[in-house]
Amino acid sequence: MSAQDADDVEQNPEASGPVSSLIPAVAKAHRAVAFSLLRDLNLAPGQELLLMMLWEREPRHQAEITRELAVEPPTAAKMLARMERAGVIFRKRCEEDRRVVLVSLTGKGWQLREPVRAVWSELERRTIAGLSEEDQEELTRLLNMVLANVVAHREQ
Repeated sequence: MSAQDADDVEQNPEASGPVSSLIPAVAKAHRAVAFSLLRDLNLAPGQELLLMMLWEREPRHQAEITRELAVEPPTAAKMLARMERAGVIFRKRCEEDRRVVLVSLTGKGWQLREPVRAVWSELERRTIAGLSEEDQEELTRLLNMVLANVVAHREQ
C-alpha cells in the first residue's frame, strides 16, 4: 500500500470498519482504477464486460446481456445505445422472433479485444500488488464465500 493509499484509508473511516463497509469502498476504488484504464479505449466500466461476453459468443439477446450483467433493462439499453453510437456493437431484430434484439460486435469491437485484455491484466496487477500467491488464493476463496453468502440471502 502506498503512502497515499494509507492516507486515504486513514481519512476514510468506512475503510477501516466492518466488512460490509469495506466492500463498497473496495468496489468504488476498483471501479475508479478501471475507469482510468478504460478511458483511453473510450470505454466505461461495465462496457468491457459486455465485450468479453460477445467475444465469447455472439450474437446475444439483449435480455440475456441485461441478466448476465445484473443490471436493469434501461441501464443495459443506455449502455448498448452508447456502444452502438461508438461503432463497437450493432443491434438487429431476430428474424425468427421480432421481439428479440440481437447484439453483435463490429470490426471495431473485435479490435478492442487485445487492448481490453491488456487493461484487465493491468487492473489485476494493481489490484493484487503486494499479495503473495497464497494471499491471492485466500482472497479469492474468501470473496467467493462472501459472494455466495450475499447471493443466498438476497431474496430473504
